[in-house]
Amino acid sequence: MSLFALFFGLMSGCFLSVLVGIVGSKRRIGFGWAFLASLLLTPLVGLLLALENFQTPTASSKEFLRALTALFGVLGLLFLVAFLFLLLAGGMLVAM
Repeated sequence: MSLFALFFGLMSGCFLSVLVGIVGSKRRIGFGWAFLASLLLTPLVGLLLALENFQTPTASSKEFLRALTALFGVLGLLFLVAFLFLLLAGGMLVAM
């Protein structure tokens, strides 16, 4: 595995963990616990834990969560494309 792929994976995981922490900051779990859970487990599990905690929804928080969901979707697709590109590029280098 190349150093760039390892660095990209670590940075994307940390970035997603920060986003999960932001979601958790508006809930009972708080930023710190949501961030720690997403770092230790995975960002998806941390997001599920953060979303599981109770919050009284307001109009602005619903709009914020919609925007954050769209951001997660776009970033998830970008990271998936980048990962597949790195995987295929690494496979081509090994095959040569």
